[in-house]
Amino acid sequence: MGKSGRESRLMDALTAKVSGIVEGKVKASPGRRVRKAGPVVVAYLRVSGKGQVDGTGLDRQLDTITAWARHAGATVERVYREEGVSGTLDESHRPAFATMVEDLLSNGCRTVVVESLDRFARDLSVQMQLLAYLISKGLTLISASTGDNVTAAVADDPMRRAMVQMQGIFSELDKNLLVRKLRKGREKRRAETGKCEGRPFFGTKPGESETLERIRELYRKPHGRDRRSLQEICDILNSELEKYPTRVRKADGTIRPWSKGTLHVIIRRGLRLDQASDE
Repeated sequence: MGKSGRESRLMDALTAKVSGIVEGKVKASPGRRVRKAGPVVVAYLRVSGKGQVDGTGLDRQLDTITAWARHAGATVERVYREEGVSGTLDESHRPAFATMVEDLLSNGCRTVVVESLDRFARDLSVQMQLLAYLISKGLTLISASTGDNVTAAVADDPMRRAMVQMQGIFSELDKNLLVRKLRKGREKRRAETGKCEGRPFFGTKPGESETLERIRELYRKPHGRDRRSLQEICDILNSELEKYPTRVRKADGTIRPWSKGTLHVIIRRGLRLDQASDE
C-alpha cells in the first residue's frame, strides 16, 4: 500500500509538471542541445580624409555591417579601421588591411565584411587588385549593403575573373619593370662611383676628405725612403686621432682607434689614393 501510494504521488507530480510546462505556467529546464553557431567575420572600415576620422563615417559603416551580421546570424569578431587612407591606394599603403589579413591567416576566420565596395576601394583597378589578393589567400569578401559574396561573384563570373587575372598580369609586369629600372640605376651608379650597395666608402661622408688626404700623404712613398708600413701609419693617425678620426665610435661614445685592417680596406679600395706614386 505504501509503495503503490508513493508511485501514485510521483506520477501525479510528474503529470502536473508536464501540464504546467505545456500551459506555460512552469519554465522548462534548459536542455543540453547546443545551439548551432553562425559564421564568424571581421569588419573592415575605411575613411579617406583625416577629417572624416572624427566624423560619422566609421560609425555608419559599422552600423551597416552590424545590421547585416544580425540578419545573417553572424558574429563580428573584430573591427579593423583604415583611417585617412584614400580608396585609390593598394594594400601596401593600408596598414590596417595588412594587419587584418595577417590575423585572418592565423586565427581561422576567413570572412571580411565591408559596408560597400566603394569603402573597400574606390578605384576599380585597386578594387580588383585587392580582391585578387584576398582570393589568393582563400579569404571571402562580403558587401553588407547588398549582402553579396563579392569574391564568389568574381570567381563565378568569367569576365570579372578575367579582369582579376589581367590585373595580376599587369601587376607582375609593373613589378618586373621596376626591378629592371632599379637594376639599371644600380649599374649606372656602380660604374660612376665603383660602389652602390652597402655602406659608402670612407672619404665620401662630410668631414672625411681631410682624413683621407692625410692617409694618402702617409701612404705615399717618400723620395729616397721606404714606404711606411700600415702599423706605422696607424701609430701616426692614432696620435692625431682628434684631428683625423675613424668613422666608428665605441659604446661609450669615444672614437675607435685606427687599425691595420681598416687602413688595408681603405687603401685596397683605392679611393683617390695615389698608391703608385714613388716620388
